[in-house]
Parts: sequence; structure tokens; C-alpha cells
Amino acid sequence: MPPQTIRRPRPGARNRRAGHPRIRASYFELVKEFPLTHIRDGDHLDEASEMIDRLLERDLDEAEQEYLDVLTDLVEAYEDDHVDIPDASEADVLRELMRAHGLSQSALAQATKIAQSTISAVLHGSRRLTRDHIDRLSKLFGVEKAAFL
Repeated sequence: MPPQTIRRPRPGARNRRAGHPRIRASYFELVKEFPLTHIRDGDHLDEASEMIDRLLERDLDEAEQEYLDVLTDLVEAYEDDHVDIPDASEADVLRELMRAHGLSQSALAQATKIAQSTISAVLHGSRRLTRDHIDRLSKLFGVEKAAFL
């Protein structure tokens, strides 16, 4: 049986598979810098995360975005199997949403009609959010109610 030859596209030929961007040199430059392989360990994860951070600071072309998407998938797969991420408390979620939206406790109280003392108690972990509180907060911040559960 004769050996199979691998058909390579001629230079400049379009990738004809539907849904795939045309692979540009920028993609291969990134692969040379950090090959797309399964993440092996914590050090490799750190390197991949640094590469992702660098790419997120740039304006990416379509091929570079494709590389970033694949690298992110590889990191996510490793983290799903090897990194235990604890659930955030409702206080942590609320604190982060307030920070991200630049809201103080008093501004949040005014916007949601939840007493500032209640917000303070939730943030300190001495009180839990009620269903009504969660409804108001999820509407204000535009997040699913499950974010607080």
C-alpha cells in the first residue's frame, strides 16, 4: 500500500471548512510562543494564564482570537479537573457587585429600598439575604438570582 500524502493548502488558499476563520501567521506566531497543549501542572497553568492576560490587553485579529479561545478552553479544562474553587458567599458576591458598579452601602440601600443596616449585616456575614432582597439585587445588577445562592 503506497504511503499517504498529506495535502497541504497552497499558500494564500482559504480555509474551506465552514465556521473556521482563515488561519493567519499571527496564530502560528502565538503557537510558537506558547504551544496549544493540555495543561500539565500548576506551573504550566501559570504560564498559560500569563499568556491569556497578555492577549486580553491587545486588540486581537480573528486568528489571534481563535488562539485565545482555544487556550482559554485548555485552561478551563485543567481547572475543572484540578483546581477546587470554593463557592463565593452571598456577602462576597454582593461586595463585588457593589465594587464593580461603584455603589456604596447607602447608594445601594437607596436604589433597592433595602435598609442600609441590613446591607451592612449581610456584608459582615451576620445576616442572610431574603428572597425579596435577592429579587431586588438581581434586578438592579442584571444578574441571575442564582448568583446569590
